[in-house]
Amino acid sequence: MPQTRLFFRSNGAPAREAFSRLEAAFEEDGLPLAIRELDEERDIHEVSIYASEDWEGVADRMRSCLTSIAGLSEIETEELPEIDWVAHSLAGLKAVRAGRFFVHGSHERGQHRAGEIPIEIEASLAFGTGHHGTTSGCLEMISRVVPREHPRNALDLGTGSAVLAIAIARLAHIPVLATDIDPVAVRVARDNVRLNRAAEWVETAAAPGFHHPAFARRMPFDLIVANILARPLIGLAPAMARHLSPGGSLILSGILTHQRRQVIAGYVGQGFRHLTTLHRGEWVTIHMKR
Repeated sequence: MPQTRLFFRSNGAPAREAFSRLEAAFEEDGLPLAIRELDEERDIHEVSIYASEDWEGVADRMRSCLTSIAGLSEIETEELPEIDWVAHSLAGLKAVRAGRFFVHGSHERGQHRAGEIPIEIEASLAFGTGHHGTTSGCLEMISRVVPREHPRNALDLGTGSAVLAIAIARLAHIPVLATDIDPVAVRVARDNVRLNRAAEWVETAAAPGFHHPAFARRMPFDLIVANILARPLIGLAPAMARHLSPGGSLILSGILTHQRRQVIAGYVGQGFRHLTTLHRGEWVTIHMKR
């Protein structure tokens, strides 16, 4: 069944307030709801709801919920085509080798080398095929950190396609909680986990920040990987400290080179120490320990 995406944009505070109101208003409907940052420098966010039918009624309800919030753009709609997202996203993409991992589409299945861990990612609507410097940097850092530290419990915060959660699970055979604020991404992540025979270890959940019962149930984590963006990473530093085991490791990415010092400073203030930075073009991946 085709879906319609209803979305609007605003700066951070109104967007977050709008997201909270819509989450409460549509809780019983089961409609996917997401918020994402479009422009970190200008603090512009986009809030989306995905409707399979009666999108006009959904739009009216959204306007009723949001009428008193200033600074929101007009609600726009986008009809999502009924296409094979897997084939559309992966056609022509070459496999990526990063650390121990061979990340590939179905068109390159079985082409990994001896000793490599193959991960087949059906990219679909979620970020994370391994081609971006932040993802490949995280995969390289996971390859270094996990065999050395032997974590027993891990978190992939902002999982996207779940490629990082799958990598940890396939490398270490440990439980991994994989969360994302976008329910569409979580559905794709769950499919990728099953495809890569990692469902025994990886649990997926739609959760903004650390507000989900799964965090309390699974903490403390020996390893947290978060490939998000610099500003939300800095804001999450106190929560990261509360959810990480003493001596545990953080792998952080989604950080531009010029933002590196600011992110490190935010975590040093929470009792972390910086160990290593990997550079991939204009992006960096940072390893810190508590």
